[in-house]
Amino acid sequence: MKHITILVVDDHTVVREGLHKMLDLEEDFEVVGEAKNGRQAVTLALDLKPDVILMDIAMPGLNGLESTRQILKAFPDTKIIILTAHNDDAYVNSATSAGAVGFLLKQTSAHNVCRAVREVQNGKTFFGNSIARRLSRLHQQSSERPGMIGKKQTLLTSREVEVLQLIAEGKANKETASDLGISIKTVEKHRGNLMEKLDIHDTASLTRYAISAGIIESSVQVTII
Repeated sequence: MKHITILVVDDHTVVREGLHKMLDLEEDFEVVGEAKNGRQAVTLALDLKPDVILMDIAMPGLNGLESTRQILKAFPDTKIIILTAHNDDAYVNSATSAGAVGFLLKQTSAHNVCRAVREVQNGKTFFGNSIARRLSRLHQQSSERPGMIGKKQTLLTSREVEVLQLIAEGKANKETASDLGISIKTVEKHRGNLMEKLDIHDTASLTRYAISAGIIESSVQVTII
């Protein structure tokens, strides 16, 4: 029997371990790795090349949405299911825009998680009934009145989204440079590009934009200077 290889991504150890143990009970599943943040998820996905990734959204440093984009850019055949506690429309819309083929709330049953893994591996999409209805409504609204947030976000490079998340988390330029392994001057350049592309000119407004676009969750504690 060919196993479906799975990577589990969540910043909470108890969640990762619980999912790992649950998935191990299925004869056709093989959990090949665990990642505690989006940046580690990208690294492990490139190394392990799993069939399916269960991806949390709200993680520090690099969120699940941007790591989804980066992984699918390198391996477009990877199936990514968002498994999160957050079901705001912004998260649902951003997840599908990033290329996720499934979206489940963490309150869902183990049966649904396993079913979703098998469905997406077979080339289908998997969304809970309530999420599917909301997606239909969002797509209808988008076609009738395209939103500026979606348009603006498509203008940003992956690196700019990473910088934006760290800015919104309250990181200073020096900390951002250290986290990303780039120079402070490069961070300043990305910050300037972000403000120009988004037509936003202060840190508080960048943070509000990051929340509205689903780049960080509203409950993240940030320091606005």
